[in-house]
This record gives sequence, structure tokens and C-alpha cells, in this order.
Amino acid sequence: MQRITKEWLDFLREQYPEGSRIRLKEMNDPYHPVEPGTMGTLRWIDDMGQFHVNWDNGRTLALVIGVDHFTVLPPELQELKFYMPLTGNFYGYDDWGNLEEYGSDLTGQELMEYEASIREAIRENQMPEEKERGLMRWYDKTDGVNGKVQSVVFDVESRNGQLWGVARCQVDGTLSPEEKEILADYISGQASDGWGEGFEQREIRVNEGELYVSLWNAGNWTIQTEQERFSPDFLDRLPDLCWSVLPSTGALICIKKGESGYYPSGWDTGDREQNRRIADYSNQKRGITPEQVEAMVTGSMHGWDVPGADPAWYQQDEARTGGVELEQSL
Repeated sequence: MQRITKEWLDFLREQYPEGSRIRLKEMNDPYHPVEPGTMGTLRWIDDMGQFHVNWDNGRTLALVIGVDHFTVLPPELQELKFYMPLTGNFYGYDDWGNLEEYGSDLTGQELMEYEASIREAIRENQMPEEKERGLMRWYDKTDGVNGKVQSVVFDVESRNGQLWGVARCQVDGTLSPEEKEILADYISGQASDGWGEGFEQREIRVNEGELYVSLWNAGNWTIQTEQERFSPDFLDRLPDLCWSVLPSTGALICIKKGESGYYPSGWDTGDREQNRRIADYSNQKRGITPEQVEAMVTGSMHGWDVPGADPAWYQQDEARTGGVELEQSL
């Protein structure tokens, strides 16, 4: 088989990414053919231009353009959900049918009985421009997040005895750790200062009075994926990415799981103390504990197979709190 040009290979890989679905029309293989109509998932395209497919029937035969006949379908969208705690304010009616002047604070547990009303209010609050892509309609960067995330919409979901705010993201492909953090930060901004700021001022009429719901609050607020929020062993594992500050320069940096060293953060302010606050807040917002940060620091400096690269190594030291700075040796 003749090797194809790099330009043509790049075109094929761009047009038909990993995860694309394949429907076979005919395979020109007299010995081990796959039946016409069989579906499969594209794993990769090799340097010869062959399409390597995991067929739904368990086989793994490759396809050759110009020899085999098949149709390539777009990859199935994957749903990624970010969970955030909800808070509310309830204003009931007094004996004269007027709303109370001072409302009552409601927790996520107390908001569960209003799930249907809150969901309906969220849907009614969506703008016509958000019909196709939801919050991504207002995302103004041309990057991987914009290309992969087809839509983001807010919703609510009852889980573990309380009502959560949820950002439902339809994703084409797989987000890198950096892209996932960019998306989480964008959703955080929409929950606090954008879409969510307008929504929390909207009254939700219920039988007993009026309800106001906030997707964001200034307390110990977090935004986490389903696995990060509800996996029982998440706090014992390493996150994909965390933030810290270089002791030598005070620069804000990112540490990636499994990689040596660090990466400069685009959020760096040039001020050590402000960078420390950003690092601490960013870690806290993503539900990353000080023990996990210490383990990430150790792993990036000394290797990911040392005992100190395990968050459990630090859990007995109750004195460790707040952010962690990298050693000078970095």
C-alpha cells in the first residue's frame, strides 16, 4: 500500500476525528469480511490512511479508502455535567396576603421540594439567542473549548439529599485538562456575574410565596464534575490540574498530573499575594484540598511514584492548611 501525502493525511484526521462512527457498506476482504451494515467506532487513522475501527461486533479490522466502502458519521456527543451548590431566599405571605419583608434562607436540601418550579424558571429565563448553544452563545474565544463544547445549559438535579445547580455540557470529543478548567471558569462566571446574576433576581412564584434562587454564592462555593463531586474516593486521588505559586518569583502556575515541572498561568497578576489568593480560590472552587495540592507539588518535583505524590500521605498532618508553595528546587 502506498503512503499518502501528509496534507491528505492531516485532512482526513481533521475531518474524521477519533470517536467518529463508521457504517460499513462493503468490505473488500475475501477472508475476514465484516458484514455490510455493521457499525463501529473510529480509533485512529494510520500513516497509510487506513481507518482503524473497533466494530460493535467485537472485531478490529481496518478499512482502506478506495477499496472498502463505508460512511463516516459525526462522533456522538458526550454529556459533561458540572455541579454547584444552590441557595435560595423564600418570602412567604403574611396573614394579610402580603409578602414578608424579610425572607428566609434556604439550603439545597430545603430547595428539593421546589425542583420542578426552579427548572421551569431556568428554562423560561433562557434567551432566544441561546436556543442552539445555550451559554456557549456568549463564549467569545476561538479555541478548543468553543470547537468542542456544542452547548451549555443550566438545570437542577436532586442528588444525595439536596438540590444542585447543574451545567449540562454537550461535548464533541474529549476536553484536555486545560480546556476543562477554562470551561469550568466560564461557567463559574456565568453563574456568578452573567446569566446567574439575572436569574437570581427573578421571582419564582410558588403556592406559599416567592422564591429566589442563586446558582453562586460567596461562601464555600464549588463547581465540580459528576465524578469529582460524588465519587467516594475523589479526595484520595490526584486532580488533573491544580494551581500554586512559585516562591522565587511569586508567579501563578499550573501543575498537571503526571507531568514534571509546572506551566505559567494566564491568570498571573504579577503580585505574589494576589496570585496566592487566586491559587487558593481556584483550588477551593474546584474542590481540590490542600493535601491534593501538596501531592501534586511533590509529584511534579520528585516523580509520581513517590509516597508524597499520594494525598493520603498528608492527611494525618492537621496543621497543613491553605495554599502550598513549590520548593525553591523547582
